[in-house]
Amino acid sequence: MAGRTNTPYDPRDFLANVGEGKTILELGKGDVIFTLGDEANTIFYIQKGRVKVVVVSEQGKEAVVGILVPGQFFGEGCMNGHSLRIATTTAIESCLITAITKSAMLAALRDQPKFSELFMSYLLTRNSRIEEDLIDQLFNSSEKRLARLLLLLANFGKEGSPQLISPNISQETLAEMIGTTRSRVSFFMNKFRKLGLINYNGKIEVNSSLLNAVLYDKPEIQRD
Repeated sequence: MAGRTNTPYDPRDFLANVGEGKTILELGKGDVIFTLGDEANTIFYIQKGRVKVVVVSEQGKEAVVGILVPGQFFGEGCMNGHSLRIATTTAIESCLITAITKSAMLAALRDQPKFSELFMSYLLTRNSRIEEDLIDQLFNSSEKRLARLLLLLANFGKEGSPQLISPNISQETLAEMIGTTRSRVSFFMNKFRKLGLINYNGKIEVNSSLLNAVLYDKPEIQRD
């Protein structure tokens, strides 16, 4: 028919719109998406904002194990047989999140190859990140772990310009993520600023010189 156009399928359009088995959640800072022990039957996709993932040890100690950003899924453990949540997730700023039921997710993966490709790409990227995090914890100093974390939070190496790091990500959170104390993080952050590796202006601006210091193991980034 005249005037008819064939627009390419974009899997993100599927994630951005309400539909069968899908709802859009608007969350404010501090809102909890799900809590440790909740029933697990929904997968989430971040359209806007950042989400903190917290786990709790048997002794009751909490630790931040991830800061999730737009374009990432979470809660997908229910696809692999987890009936209960194993972490607590909280919005650390205003968020727009797509919630997808397990059945709707399975149908999309089966019927929409492009969406399946997007999800598989996410899983592979996340698996590589977990391996890198493990190596980082085993072999790098807390100072170098902090430098790497700042680069990840600023999206260095991804498309577009590096982003400013939100002040909602506190030094205490950074300390929990790299396995050190807040005082050590404060010391390293002040050192990075004096060296010109980062700037403070309400938000944290990460400079490319920090990336060079990590990649080439320059002496300003010390090993323990």
